[in-house]
Amino acid sequence: MGNLLYYVAVILIVLWLVGFLGFGQAVGNFIHILLVLAIVAVLLRVVRGASA
Repeated sequence: MGNLLYYVAVILIVLWLVGFLGFGQAVGNFIHILLVLAIVAVLLRVVRGASA
């Protein structure tokens, strides 16, 4: 399950780059929101993993 989180983060980064470089402001903003959520999820996993 932990690896799935990292795969999702990588996919979101790639989609963010595609949206940032080519598909306009609306898609770029949506991908930014998803990217922030992915980073928060990764940070929570790191913090919880370090304390366990």
